[in-house]
Amino acid sequence: MQLHWHRRDLRADDNRALAAAAEDGPVCPVFVFDDAVLDHASPPRVAFMLDALLSLRTWYWERGGDLLLARGDPREVLPAIADALDAERVVWNKDYSGLARERDAAVRRALDDADVERASYHDAIIHEPGSITTNEGDHYSVYTYFWKKWRDRAKDDPFPAPDADALASPEPDDLPDVTLPSLPTLDDLGFEEPEASIPEAGPEPARDRLADFCEGDIYRYEERRDYPADECTSRLSADLKWGTIGVREVYDATDDAKAFADGEAEIESVEEFQSQLAWREFYAHVLNFNPEVVSENFKDYEHEIEWRSDPEALQAWKDGETGYPIVDAGMRQLREEGYVHNRVRMLVAAFLTKDLLVDWREGYDWFREKLVDHDTANDNGGWQWAASTGTDAQPYFRIFNPMTQGERYDPDAEYVKRYVPELRDADPEQIHDWPELADAERERIAPDYPAPIVDHAERRELAIETFEAARGDD
Repeated sequence: MQLHWHRRDLRADDNRALAAAAEDGPVCPVFVFDDAVLDHASPPRVAFMLDALLSLRTWYWERGGDLLLARGDPREVLPAIADALDAERVVWNKDYSGLARERDAAVRRALDDADVERASYHDAIIHEPGSITTNEGDHYSVYTYFWKKWRDRAKDDPFPAPDADALASPEPDDLPDVTLPSLPTLDDLGFEEPEASIPEAGPEPARDRLADFCEGDIYRYEERRDYPADECTSRLSADLKWGTIGVREVYDATDDAKAFADGEAEIESVEEFQSQLAWREFYAHVLNFNPEVVSENFKDYEHEIEWRSDPEALQAWKDGETGYPIVDAGMRQLREEGYVHNRVRMLVAAFLTKDLLVDWREGYDWFREKLVDHDTANDNGGWQWAASTGTDAQPYFRIFNPMTQGERYDPDAEYVKRYVPELRDADPEQIHDWPELADAERERIAPDYPAPIVDHAERRELAIETFEAARGDD
């Protein structure tokens, strides 16, 4: 008997550790509700996770197995279940944050003390941290060089799901008291219902999203991915975060799509999407080798950046009430859907850190609270990119103008009008020029929508001065 400890791999297909366990004998899957992890969670993510767990448990039930559920410290829970079931080994897939690695090291010690074998496997990304390095053996801090090697490196095939006869279904009387009789609710775990509408979770919905994308939008992804009204994205970010679909399966599907591409432009479009998978892995590698970036700047400045303390402006940003329509649309999408289009994520992050000069950590914490797809490596990398504090980050002097960005990427204001109903009767030109309109004109067009809380041109100059002071420039 072996135990497979599910964490961020809520699927049976393309699951490296589960496949390895199934090769060696009957495997009993386990999921542990770890309060130390739940302390960092939020309602949208926990709601998605519970839906994914129900889907996964149903998959096991349909094949005569079961997903054991437990709540507690995995250092105590896993040895107790292994002892009760006389399991010889516990396996799991690796995670790459500092907290996850500390937890896993503690679990390994606990299993060693209990005389239970253990093994962990690389699974969450295609290429393991440390496998793509410079010629000197260092990890990359510039994405372009990483991407070139990532693109050309051989990729593993997806791993098969275990056969039904490899799955164990222990009798309830054999289980220790730490196990749960049923899947807990949000309330059981101490969470309220999420404000956002949560997408359906599980391998089948994930595969449907992947198939729909690879049959159409992937071929115009390079051209239209930056236009939020088009929704020309895969919407797989939450699935990859929770592992309801394997990244090798996703890559294989995109390679198949490339084989059916009609011309060079469509091939390049598929490759542009694949480059986004590489960005995801680049940030995972950065986090693995620099766990401190979760709370510290990756880039060193000679002096501290003088972030502003402005609770009112921060709250206006959170509420989508800044008076900059494309920014407010993004922040309202975040509340409504637990998701933000990637181009708009960059815009709202740049607005907070450059126009408002508020510390990127404030924005990162808010995204962690509201996103269904929050991923430590990706979100931290994205926020530090926008704040000009991260690896291979946006230069401090290149500051997005939210008005021209809205005009360029949402020319007809479709995206803005979808999430900012106060502006639905306004002309696109009025929406894009909103911060520069006279007060009387704004009152006439949309009396319920706020005036801009800052002047972008003034704040741009202030941001450049602030960063130059941090750099020690004369």
